[in-house]
Amino acid sequence: MAEFSLPRNSKIGKGKTVKAPAGAKRTKEFNVYRWNPDDGKNPVMDTYEVDLDSCGPMVLDALIKIKNEQDPSLTFRRSCREGVCGSCAMNIDGTNTLACTKAIEDVKKDVKVYPLPHMKVIKDLVPDMNNLYAQYATVKPWLQAESEPPTRERLQSREERAELDGLWECILCACCSTSCPSYWWNSERYLGPAVLLQAYRWIADSRDEYTGERLDNLEDPFRLYRCHTIMNCTAACPKGLNPAKAIAETKKLMQERR
Repeated sequence: MAEFSLPRNSKIGKGKTVKAPAGAKRTKEFNVYRWNPDDGKNPVMDTYEVDLDSCGPMVLDALIKIKNEQDPSLTFRRSCREGVCGSCAMNIDGTNTLACTKAIEDVKKDVKVYPLPHMKVIKDLVPDMNNLYAQYATVKPWLQAESEPPTRERLQSREERAELDGLWECILCACCSTSCPSYWWNSERYLGPAVLLQAYRWIADSRDEYTGERLDNLEDPFRLYRCHTIMNCTAACPKGLNPAKAIAETKKLMQERR
């Protein structure tokens, strides 16, 4: 069996430990990935002991508490705190998820927090999303139509609108794409589950009149067909969506038009 070693500058070391305040009775350890591009050092795992009696119930609450009270240098993204914006996506306890919807009590042992896997890290828990956003732009995620616009809104039947359920709810958190081995290996060419689900959302929209052009845009050995139905994307989605099904429906449409 082949053995591989990580480059020396990518090996994760042990960082500092910050204890909870004296008198804390119910505590939990949070092991958090830290990397600063400006100090030239290897990444480390810092350990923070958090007093759960003065902390909210979610992992994001703990991270905010750590930043506010124990280590202001800790860097992460967050915004809505309601599972809507996707900003706080990270790997928690080995699973890609949203820190704002991941309950601390769901993690039985110490909480291990890493940035989303297989993405460049800007700092600490902040991944570089530029590649994913650029790919998202290539599927033209907006309504396209050549017919004369109506005087009011473009109407859909209830059945047509129902076709978009399970698609429009995507918040582009990238939990699915960063759990996909095909995206790890080919992220420069394969669009990945998140972007392909967004592409199908407009293909499935009865008001859009550019279905052919949208399928042409995906007709490529890498952009669409690197999906091997591993299903990690569906398992990882914190919104309970099924990107694998959207990709399969797109492939089906490709076959039907041949």
